[in-house]
Amino acid sequence: MSDVAKQNPSLDLAKVVNVSSVPQRSPFRYAGGKTWLVPRIRKWIASYVARNGDFPSHFVEPFAGGAIVSLSVLAEGFAKRVVISELDEDVCAVWKTIFGKEADCSWLVKQIIDFEMSFENAKAIIDGRTQSTRELAFRTIVRNRVNHGGILAPGAGMLKSGENGKGLLSRWYPETLARRINEIAGFRAGIEVIHGDGLELMEKFAGAPDAMIFIDPPYTVRGKGKKAGKRLYFHHQVDHDRIFDIASSAKAEVLLTYDKAEEVELLSQKNNFEFKAIAMNNTHHAVMNELIIAKSLDWI
Repeated sequence: MSDVAKQNPSLDLAKVVNVSSVPQRSPFRYAGGKTWLVPRIRKWIASYVARNGDFPSHFVEPFAGGAIVSLSVLAEGFAKRVVISELDEDVCAVWKTIFGKEADCSWLVKQIIDFEMSFENAKAIIDGRTQSTRELAFRTIVRNRVNHGGILAPGAGMLKSGENGKGLLSRWYPETLARRINEIAGFRAGIEVIHGDGLELMEKFAGAPDAMIFIDPPYTVRGKGKKAGKRLYFHHQVDHDRIFDIASSAKAEVLLTYDKAEEVELLSQKNNFEFKAIAMNNTHHAVMNELIIAKSLDWI
């Protein structure tokens, strides 16, 4: 093990196995969230450090979404710099506000703490106009917390009964949200947030051999695969062939995650990637399989 790994116990390949070791850092309830993957991301980075003797210069997440993977890497200091991009304007507004000006982040936290959650108040925020990025961020967080499954796509409905009949309050934890936001905002110097196309960010860093790129497109492939993408995400279409094309020729170290589907396995084989099905629990606590894909999976 390298000196860097020795100084960071959570990079020990023999110990990084427990999902309960993952702090909940994201303010989002997010369909397709990757909390379950974080221990394996630690293993992936540990294998990189063991081979290179240092952390990657950049940890890049082109399709950020709830960004739990990048937030974990950022907070645990496992890359010299984190770069995320998000095409959805509403979601990106949250990250821009948290990691932008300190005054805007403080404003967002105060709005969350002071907000009196009710169906009428939530509806007023959701239906109201926003004049700034930080106002859009607050509206997005309210929508995310009160919609079924945290879904932000058009047509998503609001919770009614919620947990234990608590309705919207069953998903509104202002103190917890404020704490999470304040904690991750403290790392703003180490992260760059880009509102844009994830493919462009991939292309930017693909040629950097000291970068790591984590690719988790929130979309479902064409053909017989699951069609959750259109229901869950506003931007539900992406060029999967292009993703694999960039990833297969990248000098950067690349890791992809996808729904387990025949089309994805065929794309992986076509581009000489190894893949492995990993069991995880979805938002309904049902066991599902997702694919982890990389040029080598020796570290798993």
